[in-house]
Amino acid sequence: MSKRTSKKANQGGNIMEALDALSAEKNISKDILIEAIKKSILDACKKQYKNADNIRVVLDEEKNEFHVYQDKEVVEEVENPSLQISLEEAEKEYKVKELGATVSIEIEPKNFQRIPAQTAKQTVVQKIREEERSSLYEMYSELEKNIVTGVVQRKMDRNYLVNIGKTDAILSEMEQVKTEQFQSHEKIKLYITEVKNTNKGPKVIISRTHPELVKRLFELQVSEIQNGVVELVNVSREPGSRSKIAVRSMNPDVDPVGACVGVNGSRVNAVVEELRGEKIDIIEWDENPQVFIEHALSPSRVLSVTVDPEEKTSRVIVPDYQLSLAIGKEGQNVRLAAKLTGYKIDIKSETQALEESE
Repeated sequence: MSKRTSKKANQGGNIMEALDALSAEKNISKDILIEAIKKSILDACKKQYKNADNIRVVLDEEKNEFHVYQDKEVVEEVENPSLQISLEEAEKEYKVKELGATVSIEIEPKNFQRIPAQTAKQTVVQKIREEERSSLYEMYSELEKNIVTGVVQRKMDRNYLVNIGKTDAILSEMEQVKTEQFQSHEKIKLYITEVKNTNKGPKVIISRTHPELVKRLFELQVSEIQNGVVELVNVSREPGSRSKIAVRSMNPDVDPVGACVGVNGSRVNAVVEELRGEKIDIIEWDENPQVFIEHALSPSRVLSVTVDPEEKTSRVIVPDYQLSLAIGKEGQNVRLAAKLTGYKIDIKSETQALEESE
């Protein structure tokens, strides 16, 4: 292969200095930016050469100069001037005497000196945006199914615009607790349900109503959950009103309920405060569904529980004076217990059970 000596070289010193600065500032590889500029120059050159595939751009790193070459095959008789060069011309101009050899001819497209100046800024800005979007998406993808602290920016109709670090997210009406209202600059905890990759950057879906928000808040407060001694098995929640969480201990010497409550209720109270007063029942999980259902109906006292594991149904008998407590206001207590245990729960008072048996 032979290369023709350059008559003119595109001076890229200023561009390279700018790329050094941008690479450091934006934490983007300089090589990525150089390749983007080379592609822009190549695309601009190909327009003048009918999209020829034998054109390439080379950066002389020592001189910080961009050069454009067109590779041609040495042939006896030229049929395609864009791809071929005659043996006679190759020998005369480039000292190449072998048929089938490749000659690299440096070309000077129109306005070649201005091509980088015209494209560099646009190309670099576009590449920086692409890399920043990619970096943000990767960062927030790792935070999916976790909680973040957000700062409320403003209310937009029925939604809130919330800053969650390096991007903003919309707390939609559907993901808001109906009883909650936020002020500008207020800090709130949010659960990231999903992160979508879009042309405008990552779209982060955030929630204040998701049951996992309760779980993650307890993980922040309870060291025993963090180190695996206590496991939070399940959560059932009616946002803004009440939640039930089921916990179990991997260490017989550790009380899972007590660990989550904390000294003088400090741990559970911290979660309740973050949830703006939402009541939380902490239930000890049990592998025996009868025992688990009895625990789940707390604070009601239970006389007996029978279950059908295949049908996932249960029948619970409670003292007469405990019936309304077991069912809860508008059926909330039994509804949350059913969600927590996975069993349909039919509650009867002691008197009702006796009447049915007669």
